[in-house]
Amino acid sequence: MISRRRFNQSIVTLAFAGLSRHLIASPSGTTPSPSIIAYGKLVNDPDALIDLPAGFSYRIISSLNEKMADGLPVPNCADGMGCFYLDDDRVALIRNHELSPNNEVKTSANKQILDLAYDSVQKAHPLPGGTSSIIYNHKLQKVEHQFMSLLGTIRNCSGGITPWNTWLTCEESTAKADDKLTKDHGYVFEVPANATSMVKATPLIAMGRFNHEAACIDPRTGIVYMTEDRGDSLLYRFIPKVKGNLHQGGRLQALAINKQPKYDTRNWDKASMSLNLEMEVHWVDLDNPESPDDDLRLRGHNAGAALFARGEGIHWGNNELYFCCTNGGAKQLGQIMRYVPSLSEGHALETDHPGVLSLFVESENKQSLNYADNITVAPNGHLIACEDQYTEQVDNHLKGITTNGQTYDFARIRLQTEPAGACFSPDGSTLFVNLYAPTTTLAITGPWDNFKD
Repeated sequence: MISRRRFNQSIVTLAFAGLSRHLIASPSGTTPSPSIIAYGKLVNDPDALIDLPAGFSYRIISSLNEKMADGLPVPNCADGMGCFYLDDDRVALIRNHELSPNNEVKTSANKQILDLAYDSVQKAHPLPGGTSSIIYNHKLQKVEHQFMSLLGTIRNCSGGITPWNTWLTCEESTAKADDKLTKDHGYVFEVPANATSMVKATPLIAMGRFNHEAACIDPRTGIVYMTEDRGDSLLYRFIPKVKGNLHQGGRLQALAINKQPKYDTRNWDKASMSLNLEMEVHWVDLDNPESPDDDLRLRGHNAGAALFARGEGIHWGNNELYFCCTNGGAKQLGQIMRYVPSLSEGHALETDHPGVLSLFVESENKQSLNYADNITVAPNGHLIACEDQYTEQVDNHLKGITTNGQTYDFARIRLQTEPAGACFSPDGSTLFVNLYAPTTTLAITGPWDNFKD
């Protein structure tokens, strides 16, 4: 029987257990270049959508403008996504849509939707950003129900799953109320996996107003870790007053390196952060989380918080987390950081036994890793990273990253778009992933056990 515990712990915990035991840098101190067989060469897709290794296949389960159960069309710009166990046959996929007020509004202006939406254009049409939910029967390999689950937000980029079976969807925007918008933006919202229709969009204000990207939660403590998509971003943590109830408020903080205030992890000007060197940390308190001047990161850095290069995808498992810094590193091609929390995380005793930050991957060339964005963990313990680089040549991939930091191509996207929202089904048999635009959500299956070094 597939259980929620198996989804939230077994796959991810075993995966990260492998990662934590085998974090090994190459002798030169750089991320190793691809030199492994992995799943073999990629096979050209006759439909020119996505190339996969032999034995793997994909199914399109949702596409742009399909009519959903609520009568609304599937929106564009599908980004971060989470997968949730519902029962032994069904999962819920909650999918972000990174849409701005100037994107075409196709939503109905009826009163019910306006009441549920967070914000609207001149109180007439809900803002198009939000989430859609897909109820997918993975036994029958078909969609049973699809609907808009949150509406009225701006640029819902990524987010994260919670241990209590909800999706945190994050606005990558700090737009303020004006003659068109009725409210300020830059918040996190919560969507339950068991929703069957649109939910009321209520911002989690205490979690901070900034250019949010992604979030993950430590199930032991309920602490939320959040990334920020800025060139001078911080890593945040939110300590809730009540574990499992984010709406009750809490304390917002930013990570700082012990004895090295204002530390720069980006390695842009000089390579100050070496691979796998564990650095003890502390956390800086941040007041006024609503940040009307959009200065949380500036105030945090002035108080000693460390800088990161465009924090994006983040993933939790086995008492540690990994997060992407999209254009970090000397070559500005991307980094992946690892954070191991204190056993007393969030309490006074963490001062004596602090959490540690280290650099797991720093890309030296585009073939190894090129702008890692969303990340997840495969059943074999490897990270799966979605590349997010827009160039004249179509070259975005789903990259596998082994437990010793080697990278390999798992998939090549044939469209001029990015893969996003990669996440696995509870039994580990299916990888769900979005193609950003036009929205195309795929279910990928195949011989996951056939990996070769």
